[in-house]
Amino acid sequence: MLYSAGVSRAVIAGLLLLWAGGAQAQVAPIEVNATAIPVDRFEPGGARRFGPLEFRGGLVLSSPAADFGGISGLVIQPDGANFRAITDKGMWLAGRIEAEGDRPTGISGALMAPIQAAKDRTLARDGRGDVESLARTATGYVVGIERQQEVWSFPAGPLTAPGKRLIADPALMGLGNNQGPEALLAPPGATPAPIIVIGEESPSDPGVLPGFLFDPGAKPALTGRFTITRVDEFSATDAAISDDGQVYLLERRYDALRGVALRLRRFPLSEIREGAAITGETLLQANRAASIDNMEAIALHRNAAGELILTLMSDDNFSPLQRTLLLRFAVVE
Repeated sequence: MLYSAGVSRAVIAGLLLLWAGGAQAQVAPIEVNATAIPVDRFEPGGARRFGPLEFRGGLVLSSPAADFGGISGLVIQPDGANFRAITDKGMWLAGRIEAEGDRPTGISGALMAPIQAAKDRTLARDGRGDVESLARTATGYVVGIERQQEVWSFPAGPLTAPGKRLIADPALMGLGNNQGPEALLAPPGATPAPIIVIGEESPSDPGVLPGFLFDPGAKPALTGRFTITRVDEFSATDAAISDDGQVYLLERRYDALRGVALRLRRFPLSEIREGAAITGETLLQANRAASIDNMEAIALHRNAAGELILTLMSDDNFSPLQRTLLLRFAVVE
């Protein structure tokens, strides 16, 4: 290629433009190709019924995209297909879950983009990349950020839409550095619109999971606290509210001796109130013999038959020794 002063000036001008608006220039969503391998059995024996839950199928997902993985929060639209997820590298992942009936078969139309903070900067660039929880609100989404112990809000719409800090409260700062807002709930139709935060663990009481009630429009925003009984060293990783007013709590345990384990509990949303001590009903508990990994995300929708469908996803920690799993169960009691 011949050297040209005109071309050189154009290149330099372009580089200066990218440097000046660098973060903004990097947020355009990128297409992600995800390979899906079916998970036909949840447990080695092939059982499909687990109390009130029925296993409907699953996938092992992988992609050559460097930022794919680390999924820690998930919401699914009422159609049961279109979804939005967050990763603990501060990325959005959006796309469509293809399925035959309730059995997932693959991911299509997947896009990823850095979660955008204000002033054309990303959450990751601002030291807020460890995004651990996600919930849908009437106007968009809220995400929980570990280590910084904050909750941010984002409008519905493009993945590139910037957000703003909604909650930064001393109560959350009291959580452990790696035990932050692992689960968010935004009850629909409530006035004022509350935000419920469930911490991964309590920094002071190993027998409970800490819960916080916030009214973002109030001063102070913290309006109450509650606890959920912690059982057998399981920690909270996510939660979601069903349309019949039940909270489904996803929990995980890991230690070197027993390996990874999964628990699902359920309790009425109405039990969450100031001073409450909640136990709930255990729906499912599974150990490393089952098709599980570091399960950190749960989303709910109704299928065409009116059954409640639970979709779980795992955080592979960007490790080649772990997997990104998508599992589906139906509530069939």
